[in-house]
Amino acid sequence: MDIVERKRAEAEKKRLEIQLQRAQKMEAIGILAGGIAHDFNNLLMAIRGNASLMLLDIDSLHPHHEMLKNIERLVDSGARLTQQLLAYAMKRKYEVKPINLNRLVKESCDTFGRTRKDITIHYELAPDLRPIEANQGQMEQVLLNLFVNAADAMPEGGDIVMKTRNTTFEAAKQKTYDIKSGNYVSLTVTDTGTGMDKKTTLHIFDPFFTGKELGRGTGLGLASVYDIVKGHGGYIDVDSQKDHGTTFSIHLPASEKEFQKSINPAEGFIRGTGMVLLVDDEEAIREVGQKWLEAMGYSVLTAQEGKEAIRVYKENRDSIDIVLLDMIMPVLGGRETYEALKEINPEVKVLLLSGYSIDTQAADTLKKGYDGFIQKPFTMKELSEKIRGVLGDK
Repeated sequence: MDIVERKRAEAEKKRLEIQLQRAQKMEAIGILAGGIAHDFNNLLMAIRGNASLMLLDIDSLHPHHEMLKNIERLVDSGARLTQQLLAYAMKRKYEVKPINLNRLVKESCDTFGRTRKDITIHYELAPDLRPIEANQGQMEQVLLNLFVNAADAMPEGGDIVMKTRNTTFEAAKQKTYDIKSGNYVSLTVTDTGTGMDKKTTLHIFDPFFTGKELGRGTGLGLASVYDIVKGHGGYIDVDSQKDHGTTFSIHLPASEKEFQKSINPAEGFIRGTGMVLLVDDEEAIREVGQKWLEAMGYSVLTAQEGKEAIRVYKENRDSIDIVLLDMIMPVLGGRETYEALKEINPEVKVLLLSGYSIDTQAADTLKKGYDGFIQKPFTMKELSEKIRGVLGDK
């Protein structure tokens, strides 16, 4: 082997070693993120539960009403943060639905604006903007990472211009994208920051690439933006000049579906009848869950772990209409408990609960024949709809 070939082989070996190290790093991040998300979602579930219960007992004129609604909104934000934590590290899939990008932009900008008073945000939002079919949490992550990138480029303050418009795939014909025909929604984020040179813009979306000084960036922010946009069937451009600011342009497929109106989490739940067995190892969740279910009209039995759940079910089999079963519990987990309940009664109705997303801990169990799944932290309305879906019109 000559010197050139040996150097080429060594370079390839080094490249593969770096790829392996990156893959191992992402796997470790994913495992850690999953555990944090599960525990954090349980905590949020208890907070939301208590706030929702208090809202049931006070009217809209009560001085605490708006504060309790704010708590529920903050819980929603916290839940989306856990999704964001997992989105890039674990490549998880999340539910998509028609959303109003203008509303999401305004809400995200309002939140960011409170952290950087020296940055002025300007809006040029199309009033007739089409819906996009997307996951709200992931779209919020896109906006957050673009805001952070812009803020880092404007350490002494500046301006950000948020612009939305309706467009079509024709706008991408000049680009080297494999893009489907149809209608699109465009979002541009322009800052008045320091800008980037051409060499930097060529690598800006590469994982682990960062132009920030050591310790100030992971190189995953814009990589995750690219990943999310591509995952939604869209594409992203960057246009930047040194000392002349930067513009990120995102184009996402428009949806023919209508926006879903937001509903107060403590209102609009579906009432029902029957007996529910609630199984969860977290005492706070059992207490809140029992009060929620009783407010909906159900009788409730509780169990704090799998073995107790099996015993309670055996004793009350003829009375229990549905089991709400947490997936992650000590000693006897949700999967094993589920299988034991199916052995007792193959027709048992089970709604699985988890702080993880549906494509993780619950996935194998769901394949075996399930009645439903709901991810914490959920709302009273969501829980009541899931139960109704399992029980029908009972």
